[in-house]
Amino acid sequence: MPSTELLIAFLATTAVFAYIPGPAMLYAAAQTIARGRWSGLMAVFGIHLGGYAHVLAAAAGLSILFHAVPTLYMIVKFAGAAYLVWLGISLFRAGAVGDSTLPGIEPKSGRRAFLESVVVEVLNPKTAIFFVAFLPQFVDVSAAFPVWLQLAILGTIVNLMFSSADIVCVFLAGAVIGRLRRSSSAQRLMQRAGGAMLVGLGAHLAFQKS
Repeated sequence: MPSTELLIAFLATTAVFAYIPGPAMLYAAAQTIARGRWSGLMAVFGIHLGGYAHVLAAAAGLSILFHAVPTLYMIVKFAGAAYLVWLGISLFRAGAVGDSTLPGIEPKSGRRAFLESVVVEVLNPKTAIFFVAFLPQFVDVSAAFPVWLQLAILGTIVNLMFSSADIVCVFLAGAVIGRLRRSSSAQRLMQRAGGAMLVGLGAHLAFQKS
């Protein structure tokens, strides 16, 4: 593995990236606002598992394809953005199901949030680019571990740290909406707000310069 000094620099840099508010935090917060804390946590779990696809891709060198084939990057980018917009519109248009629960909150909503989040993360090419650009800076080619294994270990650490930040975001959002659940109008407003956040996030990712 890399030297102690390099590992300390890696952990410090990763923490800065992880806890600066970004798209994953916004997505987790939107799911929490629209569907509740449990769905928010399941969304974080889905993002976390989806992130391992990019870790494995970086370790295998597959992410370099996005640099070599810009068209492929754009196709994946717009597919992911369109999926986010579709999710947001679905939440925004969904009707209330009762006065005592958030609209759309039901046993399967956590599972749905999990599955949707896996898809969202796998279709996020910027995550792949981040891993392939960031991780090699902390690889020691002279270490006992092979480069691919170092990339896999470092990528796992990054994924775990980013997920910890997303969990904090979910609990903060949950604390806010917990005070509003007794109001049916507030419930509807929260669902619309969550949907609008997802639509806005999808549009931002689609038109953001690569």
